[in-house]
Amino acid sequence: MNVQRAKEIESSPILANITFNGVPVYIQYVDEQAETARIYPLNDPEKEETVALLSLTEH
Repeated sequence: MNVQRAKEIESSPILANITFNGVPVYIQYVDEQAETARIYPLNDPEKEETVALLSLTEH
């Protein structure tokens, strides 16, 4: 996923269909310079992690 699209999803009130390793996730924050995103699985909000934007897939 590119930085621009990730920023659009981050700021949108509509939940996008994004996955990380096949798991549906929510994007909390996008770090444009590092090209990473702070995410968590929709079914486990306590399991936050920072991942490369390239590892996120929009369906």
